[in-house]
Amino acid sequence: MASGRTLKFALCEVLQFAGLCVPLFIVMQRFALIVALVKSVAQPPGDASTAYWLIVASSIAYVTSTALLVWVPMKYMVFMNNTFLVGRKKWRPVALVYLILSTLPCFAFLIASSEVQINNSIRQDTFAELPVSLVLFSLICIDIVERIRHCRLTGHANELDRDAEIPSTVLTNVTPVTPINPENPAAPVTPAVPGQPTQPGQPGRPNGQDQNQNEAGSRPEANGTLQGMPGNQMQGRQFSISGLSSRSARSASMSADRDVSPYAYTGPLRFLCASDARAEVFVDSFLFWMDTVEMVRVAGHPAVYYSGWVFPIYIFSYLSCLRLMVMPHSPLLSSLGVALQDLPFLFVRIGLIAFFGFVTPLLYLMKNLLVCLAFIYFNFMTKLKVFNTKRMF
Repeated sequence: MASGRTLKFALCEVLQFAGLCVPLFIVMQRFALIVALVKSVAQPPGDASTAYWLIVASSIAYVTSTALLVWVPMKYMVFMNNTFLVGRKKWRPVALVYLILSTLPCFAFLIASSEVQINNSIRQDTFAELPVSLVLFSLICIDIVERIRHCRLTGHANELDRDAEIPSTVLTNVTPVTPINPENPAAPVTPAVPGQPTQPGQPGRPNGQDQNQNEAGSRPEANGTLQGMPGNQMQGRQFSISGLSSRSARSASMSADRDVSPYAYTGPLRFLCASDARAEVFVDSFLFWMDTVEMVRVAGHPAVYYSGWVFPIYIFSYLSCLRLMVMPHSPLLSSLGVALQDLPFLFVRIGLIAFFGFVTPLLYLMKNLLVCLAFIYFNFMTKLKVFNTKRMF
């Protein structure tokens, strides 16, 4: 098993390091080609070749220095459980360092490539597909690796292997239920205190039940067992971190599963209802980046790429990528999504449609608008007195 964990560790590290290096090499090589083309038009061909190899050598030196001085020390501190990096479990240092070392230079060279061609009246390369897709695909791979590296890659998903980033529908918390007095449902029954006699006529506390309640007073122990219960009620009262094993706990877990999956099917085609949290990570990661992918795709349009609109597009796209440093399912993710993506993208798309027509689908514009309106309404306006009433629908 140790060899399997070592193999998974090596695979994750190789994928992340490839995601750090490959986009930089591809983008800077394309930028070097553009610079060499510009130099060959204005100067002798020898200068163009020198400029090309100088940029390529600079990219290799940059990747080597950042890997040795930043990436490897940061990885060492992460795996040594450095308190500053992994103590609070609310942010992802690996993703933040990747955004600074790889994504930011790539977007900067994309903007520089546009400016070089505009200033020299040359339109040869818009970085249409491969470099841009590679940068965004590397972002997605970093996100997936960070979320799935703590899970097993073989066998069924186990609760002990689930990381806090992967959602779970298993009941993991037990809330005590207060007993109700049948004579006065509004007044809960006060549990008996050992050694204290019961006052005659106290509601919900018959005289004949004082000793039984003292003997059966429930007290949770460290292992989760409720001590003091009668023998016929002690069976199945074990609580664990992975769920409840009692009959009532199983019923609650089944009802919770029915609430989550109301279309559960147990017939001969039940294999079609198969689901696994590890596979859902891939779907969630790609859906998380669809809006940013569409915005960056608009920048590859020739009319947009050779204009000043390339600056706000790449700047706000990079700001939207900063959401990657927050843990998935974090309470901050919703507000960051509106502040760093939907609200800026809304104004950028309105400007693009006004100047260039429908270079971006109207669907994404409506998505940004509705997300911003829903966030403001349900989080702030519903708390106002005029909306806090039951008379409205």
